[in-house]
Amino acid sequence: MRALLLREVITRFGRHNLGVLWLFAEPMLFTVGVMTLWIVSGMSHGSNLPITAFAITGYSSVLLWRNCATRSSGAIQANFNLLYHRNVQVIDVLLTRILIEISGASASFAILSVIFVSLRLMSPPIDMLLVLSGWLMLAWFGTALALVIGAGTAYSEIVERLWHPAAYLLFPLSGAAFMIEWLPAHLRQAVLILPMVHGVEMLRAGYFGNTVRTHYDASYMAVVCLLLTWLGLFLARDAGRRVEIR
Repeated sequence: MRALLLREVITRFGRHNLGVLWLFAEPMLFTVGVMTLWIVSGMSHGSNLPITAFAITGYSSVLLWRNCATRSSGAIQANFNLLYHRNVQVIDVLLTRILIEISGASASFAILSVIFVSLRLMSPPIDMLLVLSGWLMLAWFGTALALVIGAGTAYSEIVERLWHPAAYLLFPLSGAAFMIEWLPAHLRQAVLILPMVHGVEMLRAGYFGNTVRTHYDASYMAVVCLLLTWLGLFLARDAGRRVEIR
């Protein structure tokens, strides 16, 4: 795993300019860019919540689960030759990319939070434990989803082609740009079917406390993540057999 991590980082980021710093600088730039657009456009999100904290908690969470799945979707093809080595399995290749994406998104989220709290552009989290719990749940969801998508590409390239438009369609429904409380009552339960929405609500509950009412069910999200993890591990094992046959 260590060798695969080093190889992946060097291949992706190189040794020149910022190098491995792009691991968290890239998601930081995306998050700050979206936040700036929201501020400049005077976007109203229907409450008195600080837009800086709202944007960071929303878009950082999207980068966490979306990048894990997107990068994993091409992992098997990009590392196909390595799978001929006895000690390298499909699960190793997938987990390598997942760890890189989680590390980058987490570093970006932590650094931006510290910077903006220091600049007094946002307040510190009210419940740090709840923030951490929400982030870990989102990381679990991203890992499970990445295993399913990444291993699924061993069966057909259609999986990768379908995932990219699906990721764009899921973004506006993920809770990044809204909170469940702001939705009409008849839409809330429909949106809460998506597990990542619960993680974002947990994250914002930890940041904003009782400023706004949040809706989440950690047990529901855990069950969905557990099922996705089981499916992903099953597909990864079977994908390894398919690679061996080829």
